[in-house]
Amino acid sequence: MKRIVCLLLPVLVANLALAGETSFRGVKVPDPKGKQTKAVLTFSDDHSAVEVYPAKGQAVNIPYSKIDKCSYEFTKKHRISEGTVLTAPVVAGAVLMLTKSMNHWLEIDYHDQDLPRVFVLRMDKHNYLRILDALKAHTGKDAEILGNADKHAR
Repeated sequence: MKRIVCLLLPVLVANLALAGETSFRGVKVPDPKGKQTKAVLTFSDDHSAVEVYPAKGQAVNIPYSKIDKCSYEFTKKHRISEGTVLTAPVVAGAVLMLTKSMNHWLEIDYHDQDLPRVFVLRMDKHNYLRILDALKAHTGKDAEILGNADKHAR
C-alpha cells in the first residue's frame, strides 16, 4: 500500500502544479477612449478562461471553449512624433527618428451568445513568445501568424 501511495503522490503533485494560473504583466489593451492602458493577462485553468484585468475599465473574461481562433502580428513604424521633430536638431531626436518601434499584437476571436467578438491586446516585447506558448499550453490553440511575422514568432 505504501508503494502505491509513493508512486501516485508525485503524479498528483505534478498535475496540481500544472493546473492553475499563468499571468503576464506588461500587456496593454484599449480603454473606452481608444488609448492603450496597462493590463494583466491571466490564463486561468481554474476558471477555464483568458482573463484580462486592465488598470482602468472592466475586466474581460473569455472562456477557453468560446475561443474560435487567435492570431499574432507585429508592426513596425518609424518613431516620428511631435517630440522627435522638435528635438531633431539635437542628436538624440535625429537618432530616434531613424529608429523603428516594433509592437506585438494578439487578437482573440471568440463568440459570446452566438455573436462574434474580437479582443486585441498589445504584448510586451520581452513576453510575447511566452504568452504565445502559454496560449497553446492552456487553450490548446496555436496563434495564427499573420504577415511576415514567422521570423519573430519563433
